[in-house]
Amino acid sequence: MIFKTQNLTLRPWIEDDARCLYHFAKNPNVGPIAGWPPHQSIEDSLNIIKTVFSKKETYAIVMDDIPIGCVGLLFHPDTNHWWGEGACELGYWIAEEYWGNSYAVEASKVLINHAFNDLDVSVMYATYRIENTQSKRVLEKLGFEYYMEMTNENYLHEFFKEVAMKLEK
Repeated sequence: MIFKTQNLTLRPWIEDDARCLYHFAKNPNVGPIAGWPPHQSIEDSLNIIKTVFSKKETYAIVMDDIPIGCVGLLFHPDTNHWWGEGACELGYWIAEEYWGNSYAVEASKVLINHAFNDLDVSVMYATYRIENTQSKRVLEKLGFEYYMEMTNENYLHEFFKEVAMKLEK
């Protein structure tokens, strides 16, 4: 499935995106705040495309034929937490060079509408690290409301605080 917005195209990831993904995902300011390690090589990025980004309802956020980020709906068991029946989890990231342009909001709105109107989702959750005020602002703009504070464990087995937000149909 392909979605178009005023500025963006959301489309499935393809193997040819690996070089571009590596360029953006090696940045240590992007991955760790979203919960994943910076990519170490083009091969690393290709593996992510073939595994994590190949999941249903996961899309490249494309601008001028360049994948500048990712947005997806996660369903159990691929969610970070069990949210209950009829629920999904929204996840997104944008390359640092494109921060501050509301692209995460623009892309996420499309998937929120798709989830509630086409996928029989009744409630959506999203989490952000407590220090990630940019992600908090994205979720507030999308209409998410505070749900709870949680402790989670990252890829380095370090514990951190995160906030869960909730959006109902």
